[in-house]
Amino acid sequence: MFLVSGLLIVGGVASLLLPRGLNVGLEFTGGSSITLEFEEDVQVERLRTALADLGHEDALIQRVDSDTYFVRTRSLDETTGGEDSHRSQILDGLESLLNVDLDSTGFFSVSPSIASETVRNAAIIVLLASMAILFYITWAFRRINSPFTYGIAAIIALIHDVVMVLGLFSILGRLVDLEVNAMFIAGVLTIIGYSVHDTIVVFDRIRENLARGVARNLVDTVNLSIQDTLGRSLNTSLTMVFTIMALLLFGGVTIQDFLVVLFLGITVGTYSSIWIASQLLLTRESGGIVGLLTGRGNHS
Repeated sequence: MFLVSGLLIVGGVASLLLPRGLNVGLEFTGGSSITLEFEEDVQVERLRTALADLGHEDALIQRVDSDTYFVRTRSLDETTGGEDSHRSQILDGLESLLNVDLDSTGFFSVSPSIASETVRNAAIIVLLASMAILFYITWAFRRINSPFTYGIAAIIALIHDVVMVLGLFSILGRLVDLEVNAMFIAGVLTIIGYSVHDTIVVFDRIRENLARGVARNLVDTVNLSIQDTLGRSLNTSLTMVFTIMALLLFGGVTIQDFLVVLFLGITVGTYSSIWIASQLLLTRESGGIVGLLTGRGNHS
């Protein structure tokens, strides 16, 4: 399982390191978005050509339905009206070039300074959440041997989940144009909580079985504990996955990226809590990963 995760993570990290590793949204790059509703069907290539003629060759276009497009471009000045407004220039220019009537139902703009602040805040939030989880697990398992080991194992599994989701999202962003935006951060924080919750369930059963002495050693105890919690973990995850799939099929496009993050995160989180986090505890027995980062190893 470590090898499987390693291969998936290497592929994802390779995609992240390539140009346009993540298809980031306005919240992270700065810029403006505008929703255009046409009175008749307009092909995406015609719209792209018209926007290029207006000086917006960098515009990213997403088709919402047959007559509605979501357009993202460099920052536009939103004013209270008038022909000098950049927004108005785009609308008037498109109507003239495409010879159609259109309406703008939404406008959103983020400056580059706000975008950089969003990136910084997102990183701080994830770091603080990881530290809080480490301290909580160490405290909750304080009555057993090496409680810090359980916290470290959970954090490594958590990092594993986040990196794998980022890598998969990078790959999917290249294939189907998925975008990393504020909803993505909300999704990542959600899967952090879900993944740790599922891991703690398994760890708690390991703690109970160790106290009861149901097996001769830690290896057998971990194996038995995973078997005890496997059905619960899979049933809980499948219930959420079915709900997310229903929303993906019948929900709106505005929450699509968020739902994809949840789907990937729940799948990866369930996998890691069963096949990664618990096995990390066993690396301490052989002194692996430097005794799981200071646990050394007791070879019991």
